[in-house]
Amino acid sequence: MLFQAEADRAIFLIFMSSFELPPYRVVVFCASALGKEPDYRREAEELGISLAEAGMGLVYGGTSVGLMGVLANAALANGGEAIGFLPSVLADREIAHRSLTRLEFTETMHQRKAGMLAIADAVVALPGGFGTLDELMEAVTWAQLGLHTKPCVVVNTLGYYDGLLRFLDTAVEAGFVTSANRERVQAVRSVHNVMELLMCHREQRMTGASSKQS
Repeated sequence: MLFQAEADRAIFLIFMSSFELPPYRVVVFCASALGKEPDYRREAEELGISLAEAGMGLVYGGTSVGLMGVLANAALANGGEAIGFLPSVLADREIAHRSLTRLEFTETMHQRKAGMLAIADAVVALPGGFGTLDELMEAVTWAQLGLHTKPCVVVNTLGYYDGLLRFLDTAVEAGFVTSANRERVQAVRSVHNVMELLMCHREQRMTGASSKQS
């Protein structure tokens, strides 16, 4: 349902607040390094702030360093929820964030990814390295297999993901990925854009819940 006026949207949200829905949470995959460009840090901080202000919970990799630390600290500093998942073997190497709303330790990397995705409603990837790509591609693969229908979005800060997006297009042209599955990876240019998408998805979830109860 699309709202043409902010007043209609406000009335809808007030009405829906009477229903008991699980909190809307977003799993964010990103780097345990800061990267060379200041914009990477700025976007991570802006996303943490924006999620908190929108009342959306953050789910992430559980560390206090790099873009992950910036993201979680921004969410927490603005009254948001931040839930981390971290394999026990990485607790010292990546520096566990001890001030989170909740920190879950897992036995394996796979359990970490499965745990994060299980409690999230949407998937967002900020710039990152091998780990970020692994997490994003596994989430997309699970969507391809029909294991979930959560949106998977990359924030393409400074064109960071241009190469990945070209690769995906090449995979379609070569016949290894269908066009429908290619569309499972959405790309936006800024945190503002991804928040618009997340707000729309949350409202769709709320609308679906209300229709089931009526």
